[in-house]
Amino acid sequence: MRTVMSFLVGVAVCLAGNPLGKPLALKTQTAIADLNSKPADFVGKTVQVQGKVSEVCEKMGCWMMLVDPASKASVRIKVKDGEIVFPKDAIGKMAVAEGKFAKIELTKEQAIAQAKHEAEENHKKFDPESVKGSVTIYQLQGTGAVIE
Repeated sequence: MRTVMSFLVGVAVCLAGNPLGKPLALKTQTAIADLNSKPADFVGKTVQVQGKVSEVCEKMGCWMMLVDPASKASVRIKVKDGEIVFPKDAIGKMAVAEGKFAKIELTKEQAIAQAKHEAEENHKKFDPESVKGSVTIYQLQGTGAVIE
């Protein structure tokens, strides 16, 4: 029943929202909590997720974070710079996004550089000591989205 309801809500968002990038093609959605609990099962697969936009890249609009209001699970949707620009006013709105689920492994040095870059983009302080070692990131390489 939850899958059917999620699908119906997703359809409603798609019909009434602001489409970005390629049109959404999948007929079913994957729960963000499922991506987080079993990421290896989804790596390399195209998935569609739905959630509330909690963050958007301040500088280029090249990524957004979606949070499932029920489970509080989150996933980052990242696109190539300029390919899609997620609007900063999307924060707090519902969105459906689609793309390939990816695993990215960073060395400690790469993780420090990435965290520093993100802190600068979001006007936050960064302490390199906060990165303790290599990091594995899972994210959706977005191809399309619809924001409410």
